[in-house]
Amino acid sequence: MDYTLRFSNRRTLALQIQKDGSLLVLAPFFTSRERIECFVEEKSLWIEKARKQMQKRRKYPEDPEEIRRLVVKAKELLPQRVAFYSEKMGLKPQRISITKAKTRFGSCSSKKTISFSCFLLLYPPEAVDYVVVHELAHIRHHDHSPAFYDQVARVLPDYKARQRLLKE
Repeated sequence: MDYTLRFSNRRTLALQIQKDGSLLVLAPFFTSRERIECFVEEKSLWIEKARKQMQKRRKYPEDPEEIRRLVVKAKELLPQRVAFYSEKMGLKPQRISITKAKTRFGSCSSKKTISFSCFLLLYPPEAVDYVVVHELAHIRHHDHSPAFYDQVARVLPDYKARQRLLKE
């Protein structure tokens, strides 16, 4: 199996599937080639599964005009959804921003700024609302603890089904 090998100051072997589908092996200095080859062979099923999953991932628009329209639509819709759920949850962000992030749907900073990817709007409304509630819950709980998910479940009892929509 072809891969790129990178030695570093780490303690364990690790694998990363790159965006182009290539395999990167991260290894501690002085790890033998034999040990690395065995590790890659042991993980061959995981590697194939991860590559297939990556191929299934949703492809986002590349056209700048289409992306611009998504940003405009997100700036209109997402603050409305945040206002709706903010009232229900008693949590208010300091600021809302819209990004073009392709690897995360939303984030919440320690300063209570919530950011959403414009690409979130490519998903069903139920999934969009889940991300809004998820990020609002981070204002109170800065982790994914049971208390965090309890807060999400109080607002969206079906949050697990909504989460799955983001993975399809």
